[in-house]
Amino acid sequence: MLKAQSRPVHLYMEANPNPNSLKFVANFMLVEDGVSFDYPSAESAENSQLAKELFNFQAVERVFVAANFVTVTKTEDVEWPEIQNIIRDHIKQYLESGKTAVQASFDKDPLFDENDSEIVKKIKGVLDEYIRPAVEQDGGAIVFHSFHDGVVKVLLQGSCSGCPSSTVTLKAGIQNLLTRMFPEVNEVQAEGV
Repeated sequence: MLKAQSRPVHLYMEANPNPNSLKFVANFMLVEDGVSFDYPSAESAENSQLAKELFNFQAVERVFVAANFVTVTKTEDVEWPEIQNIIRDHIKQYLESGKTAVQASFDKDPLFDENDSEIVKKIKGVLDEYIRPAVEQDGGAIVFHSFHDGVVKVLLQGSCSGCPSSTVTLKAGIQNLLTRMFPEVNEVQAEGV
């Protein structure tokens, strides 16, 4: 993982298609490019002190860390104007203290496996090059899960999890692209949504 930097932290907020999620963008990378960490609960946040602390806020339902941003998903019973500045200030203070957002390291590239078939390597390449940047722009991530009998399964994380427009993104965007590029692909499905 990236080492914490002692530097001024600038943080701004970005809305995304999921009305319950808000993206908090930092002026530096929080984790390595292409790697993301999705925390659907406080218990799952064992390698992120930042996520654990954010779950201490009653309104926080999910935390997602990727690239230079943290996406926080809130509960339905609270509105963003009530909590957004409190959440932003907490993230800013945490990062200013020099702590890392996620404590994890990898021995090899977590996205690619040398044992993958040629078609899986190509699908992962397209997801990484074309789809991931667009999904990250909206505060989420897409992760390859499997390919079997013409069906690509992906995991949608961050703001994409539970987002009303994620089905449209999946079918109209990702499925159309992959079926056009690869005759072997017939359908794209989301796992765990």
